[in-house]
Amino acid sequence: MRTKNPGRFGSLCAAVTAGVLLLLTLSGCGTGNNGTPDAGSPSSFSALPSPATTAAPGSARAVPPTSSPSAAPAMAEPAVLTRSEPVTLEIQAIGLQTDLLKLGLRENGSLEVPQDSGNGAPAGWYDGSPTPGERGPSVILGHVNALGGATGVFADLRKLTPGTDVKVSRADGTMAVFTVDHGAQYSKNDFPTLEVYGTTPGAELRLITCDGYDPATQLFDDNYVIFAKLRV
Repeated sequence: MRTKNPGRFGSLCAAVTAGVLLLLTLSGCGTGNNGTPDAGSPSSFSALPSPATTAAPGSARAVPPTSSPSAAPAMAEPAVLTRSEPVTLEIQAIGLQTDLLKLGLRENGSLEVPQDSGNGAPAGWYDGSPTPGERGPSVILGHVNALGGATGVFADLRKLTPGTDVKVSRADGTMAVFTVDHGAQYSKNDFPTLEVYGTTPGAELRLITCDGYDPATQLFDDNYVIFAKLRV
């Protein structure tokens, strides 16, 4: 059920695992005094290592085996696009077409989020993540609802099914077309940061909104995430 409460985005909080692995978590959606979003303190995705070389906190890092003539050749990485910032997002299956804001960091280190001036807000690309089509998970945020009880730009993410096309037009005139793999709802208290934000061998997309509205607290306790992969 979609709430008419004018929700807001909460924070993308950064955490560091084993001193090198950057992970982000979307949390804290709820109603603010003025219904505008607020955000926490994320960092750049640029230092993400391969999951195979990342040790869990407190664990020993495995030493990679030395190569031998009998070792199997490494598989080629999936093809990706060169860097180009996103301009628009289109998902025909749910009638969604939105310009994309560029979301960076405020002076206090918190993440900017799409601002709703009363008529809803477009979705926004977090510029600390890869551009859509580059290798790694590109992150786009959108509200599930809007001020005045209107629906948000990402209100219908739950309707997306595996195989659905997600199109992102880019500044260089190219279009990155992604295919939905799956969607999942996560509690903010048990958010799988590695699964959502960890490095990937190919170009992927994460569409993220709030979910799990609790009318008693007027907060969103969960996030809903769409996982999509570049169609090449």
